[in-house]
Amino acid sequence: MENTSRLGGLSLPSIAKYLIVLGVVAFISLLYPNNARFKYSFEAGQSWRYDDLAAPFDFAILKPEGEVNNEIEQLKLDFSAYYELNPDVARQQKQIFREAFQQQLEAVRDEGQFPNVLRNPERYQNFGLEFIDRLYATGVIQLAEQHREKGQQWVINVAVGNTTHQQTLQSFLTPEKIESRITDSLFNSGLREAEFLLPLLQMSYPDNVTYSPELTDKFLQEQITSVSASRGMVKQDELIVQQDGIITDEIYQKLISFRAKYEQEVASRKSHWGVFIGYFLLTSLIVGVFILYLQYHAREVFGRYRKLVFMLMWLVIYSYLVYAVELNSSLSAYMIPFCIVPIVIKIFYNDRLALFTHIVVVLLASFLSSLGYEFTFLQVLAGIVAILARIEVRDMSRFFFSMLYIFLAYALGYLGLSLIKEGALQTVDWSVYTWIFLNVFLTLLAYPLIPLLERFFGFTSAITLVELSDMNRPLLRDLSLKAPGTLQHSLQVANLSEAAASRIGADQLLVKVAALYHDIGKMLKPQFFIENQSGENPHQELSNLESAQVIIEHVTEGVQLARKNGLPKILIDFILTHHGNTRVEYFYRNEVNAHPDQAIDESLFRYPGPRPSTKEQAILMMADSLEAASKSLKNPTEQDINDLVEKIVAYKISNGQLDESNLTFQELELCKTEFKKLLKSINHVRIEYPEERKS
Repeated sequence: MENTSRLGGLSLPSIAKYLIVLGVVAFISLLYPNNARFKYSFEAGQSWRYDDLAAPFDFAILKPEGEVNNEIEQLKLDFSAYYELNPDVARQQKQIFREAFQQQLEAVRDEGQFPNVLRNPERYQNFGLEFIDRLYATGVIQLAEQHREKGQQWVINVAVGNTTHQQTLQSFLTPEKIESRITDSLFNSGLREAEFLLPLLQMSYPDNVTYSPELTDKFLQEQITSVSASRGMVKQDELIVQQDGIITDEIYQKLISFRAKYEQEVASRKSHWGVFIGYFLLTSLIVGVFILYLQYHAREVFGRYRKLVFMLMWLVIYSYLVYAVELNSSLSAYMIPFCIVPIVIKIFYNDRLALFTHIVVVLLASFLSSLGYEFTFLQVLAGIVAILARIEVRDMSRFFFSMLYIFLAYALGYLGLSLIKEGALQTVDWSVYTWIFLNVFLTLLAYPLIPLLERFFGFTSAITLVELSDMNRPLLRDLSLKAPGTLQHSLQVANLSEAAASRIGADQLLVKVAALYHDIGKMLKPQFFIENQSGENPHQELSNLESAQVIIEHVTEGVQLARKNGLPKILIDFILTHHGNTRVEYFYRNEVNAHPDQAIDESLFRYPGPRPSTKEQAILMMADSLEAASKSLKNPTEQDINDLVEKIVAYKISNGQLDESNLTFQELELCKTEFKKLLKSINHVRIEYPEERKS
């Protein structure tokens, strides 16, 4: 029958992985711009690296962005605000005057005062109404708050219906000016009893000229849009720049203008599908190389869906972040904390994978960024520094110092690039340092991200390992109570393993913590293990096979106990591999000697394995065997210790237990040296000094 779990030589799980990769490539490709890119790269003050460039079409020379902005700002400063004249105010005030005049006229008639007013009331009333007309014809103004500091000669536009005229502030009336005009007008009125009108005219005069933000903004925007963004023209076939010529400010502006016209007209006519395919091919190439690297140099990552998704996640997240930032002109891609990638991956894996992933992320982001090669250079440089800084999440002071190194890498790198372009400190864009500082500040997010990613993706960080090394943890506390001899053995194995791992650059914290837990399965039957025996040996009541099975069970029981207590898988792997698939040699040989004529099934006397697959697992296996074997030596000499280490390690090698551990022979020799040194210290071996010659 045909195997339905395979298709074209690939298993279904493998096909699913490649579909995930294809989805990542497609998503990132869709983020890229759909128009063709300008094919020249240039900087002011640098030489033109291409052939002579002549204009393929006419185009306007754009003004520098700063110059246009300055013109607009100056226009705003010089612009005359718009105020509206409201004719209804004068009518309302005249009606108020009439009513007040009649009331006051009736009052004086009853009292017999102001006879001239009583004989000629219309004359007095008309004078007051004409006075109000004159006031509002001149204009009573209420200045907007933002205009109160303007001088009296400042000109405003006054809109009256559909017409507009200009006046200075000096020509309008204010409450102080109105008070003076009232007294002057009454004094020169020729009215015999002018004082009758004084209280009537000293009323409140609301403004009839008020600020109109709508009209002001409308006409201001019209003038802003009329500001020309260009000056001069470059005609078709006109030389823009010569090969190897220096790009002066004038030439630079022509090139900027040429690029804008090219992207607006020429690039937009190119096939969008063609551009997409180009980006898709480049993205596929970069991601494909990354996947090949994972397949051949990080198989433990490529072999598991969750870990593969973890690695591809960074490509998608940072590509989208750059895309989103580029859409917002007020932000800069320099603020994006790219160094989180190498920091996190270095914590969970190794320096090489961290650097490779970081470079892939930066390459993809560079296609989306408009910042040019400087962006790529600075991000790669900062990533290298982040890896070399040897960040330790369990050492906060070291972590913060690492952030300082990353900031210095960005800051000095940007300064060097700016000096190459500008040639002077005065023209460096110092505002970029704000984005760089924000970048490094956001990189601090790596610290809280580590435990979050650890739980979600099933990793084990140094933070968790430090927590697990606490002797008050439930499993270690139970081990100390139920199998104190085993705990002492585990502590010695931890010391041996840590020292050897440190000597060859392996993960010393991981192997130390693994050593503490590797024998937790002995808690179930502690009396069957020699380090916990103080009297009778219970193995005397069992057959060789039964004894072997009890010994072997401490591995399987330890795994079950570890899983029940939620130990990370990486530590469970140490429990499984610390004996590999070796034989329980003592009971196996007893069985062979007891039944010399029978064929003994040695598989019944073998640990289930597997064999160690990492350097740390191999170190723990050797340290465990050496510590146990050294206890059998009575008053060992230095030579006894050396012979024991050589014998035990040679036995592991001859049985193939270290074949899959990736330990080199040089590393193995360094481990043996460290084991010998510590075992001599543990067993109190003293160096024998030759007797001094008698003189």
